[in-house]
Amino acid sequence: MKSLTAIDSWPSTQAASAVVAADGAVLGSHGDVGHRFALASVTKLLSTYAFLVAVEEGAFELDTPAGPEGSTVKHLLAHTSGYDFAERKVRFTPGDRRLYSNAGFEVLAETLEKATDMRFTDYLREAVLQPLGMDSTSLDGSAAADGVSTLGDLMTFAAELQDPTLLDVQTHSQATHVVFPELPGILPGYGRQKNNTWGLGFEIRSEKSPHWTGTLNSPETYGHFGQAGTFLWVDPVLGAACVTLTDKPFGPWAVEAWTPFNDEVVREVMGS
Repeated sequence: MKSLTAIDSWPSTQAASAVVAADGAVLGSHGDVGHRFALASVTKLLSTYAFLVAVEEGAFELDTPAGPEGSTVKHLLAHTSGYDFAERKVRFTPGDRRLYSNAGFEVLAETLEKATDMRFTDYLREAVLQPLGMDSTSLDGSAAADGVSTLGDLMTFAAELQDPTLLDVQTHSQATHVVFPELPGILPGYGRQKNNTWGLGFEIRSEKSPHWTGTLNSPETYGHFGQAGTFLWVDPVLGAACVTLTDKPFGPWAVEAWTPFNDEVVREVMGS
């Protein structure tokens, strides 16, 4: 795909990108599929999948209390627990607003560890990475932000997100649609959003503006971006997903580059 070659002009030393169709077919890729990139918050997508597998296995339920008083697993996944971004300080009453929280995901990992008597890194590997053959992916710290992976592995994960084999379709649908709707909040890097929509671990594009996906991406688009200069989105209306990994930390360059890049990807997929 010609649109993917735009990453060559970005201010990164290494960059790789691919587009995967809903049937798992790779529509195009550019860059080294085997280079291992720090994922930053794209890690949350992998961790979310493990948490949802744990829900289906009965390790805990979405309504299981976790985090601050009044908070549940569901609140933590949807960034509505009231936790601060990085610290386990309660800033708001659970369910009152969307406050993006790395601390919340770390508490989720600890909750899973207590429920399963397994380290979260082991659970993630056994529940998600090994079944999908993602042998080049690892979690080297926080469940919120310390994943490392390759374009090749995340292409496999992008195919899984569009045709789930590890999760029941209903669980997947609930995770990728808005929960706790109509909550205000700040989308990191893009400012305050009157309706800061989120699913269970997946950010939902909805009508957010500005946003890191393209203006042509459907409101149903879900995924995540990371401060390492990485993103993964799935557009179920388009019937395709895009994975893009760089070694240039997120900043003004990404705000300027990502939206037009994603618009060109959408145009090319629509025209194919």
